[in-house]
Parts: sequence; structure tokens; C-alpha cells
Amino acid sequence: MKAYQIAGTEGLKSLQPVSLPEPKPGDGEVLLRVRAVSLNYRDYMNVMGIKGVSGPLPRIPCSDGAGEVVAVGRDVSAWKVGDRVVCPFMPTWLEGEFNQGHAAQALGGVVDGILRELVVLPAESLLPVPAHLSLEEASTLPCAAVTAWDALHVRGSLKAGETVLVLGTGGVSIFALKFAKLAGARVLATTSTEDKAKRL
Repeated sequence: MKAYQIAGTEGLKSLQPVSLPEPKPGDGEVLLRVRAVSLNYRDYMNVMGIKGVSGPLPRIPCSDGAGEVVAVGRDVSAWKVGDRVVCPFMPTWLEGEFNQGHAAQALGGVVDGILRELVVLPAESLLPVPAHLSLEEASTLPCAAVTAWDALHVRGSLKAGETVLVLGTGGVSIFALKFAKLAGARVLATTSTEDKAKRL
């Protein structure tokens, strides 16, 4: 299968196409054909080798994506070939409080990510893509949208009429703006240019 790996510390020059063996799903796993990968700032930081974010070399970058199930391992009944699914950012964080064990399993960091044709993931960590979303749209949700939702609705307990400040026009900020408006909040935003301000 085709994939991209970060092979060095020279930034974009270090991102190299490679050919790897096709993975096979084990017990409780799903083989996914990756159809869309979104780019988060974290992915850029990984490729650029920014300290504190980069992991071991070589490794496959990118945490967020969506695709179609092409095979399932034993004991998998929740998914069938052809199902459209979204990949998790942290496959082991299924419930409860976040901990460093979950962070250590974040895709595209220490663990290989999904900038490849095929990936094997735990069946229980996948989520279905609703019919009204394209795979490209769904691929943007795991990191940025979940981070924004968690900040506003889980940690922030956002209520209609409250004011939310979003910083800049990155993925998390854009999702936070949309979620806050849907919740009936007033949104203030900072940005660096008039063009970005008009879009906001």
C-alpha cells in the first residue's frame, strides 16, 4: 500500500512516499480504506519537527480521517464491508477521564497515523459517518470538532445568551464559533486580517 512517512527532521522535505505491506485486521479490528484525511495544526507541527509534538522516526503522520470498511477481524459484528466510518484521534479514549495513556496512543504522534491507503483500527473506536456528510467533511471532526465541543459543552457547560471568545481562524476556533452560535451564544473572535474578519 502507498503511504507517507516523516523520515527526518527537515520539515516538508522529510515527508516521503513509501510502499508498505498491506495490513490485516486481527481480532476485534477493522481494516479501513482511507478516503479522506484532514490536516490539523498538530500534523503540521509533527511534520515540521516542532519540539514537544514530534515522535519517533520514521512514522506516518495525521490523526484524522474517514473511509470505508474493507475487512473485519474475528468477533467484529458492529461493522460490515462498505460501511463509512470516521477514524478516532485517540483510539483508546472511549469513555471516562482523559489520561496520558490515551495521549500515548494518539494517531500520528508516537503511533503511526492515517496518511496511507489502508489502516487497521480497533472496531470499538470507529464511528459511523452520517449520510448527510461526505467523507471529506467527516474527516475534519475527530480532533478539531471534538476539542471545540468538549471545551464548550463538556467543560464549559455553555448556555444560550453567554459570550464565547474564539482565538483566530484555525479548525478548533471555527468549530467553536459554529457550535456556540448553534447554542444561542454571542461569539467574539480575534483574527489577524480584515479578510479573515469578514469570513468570520
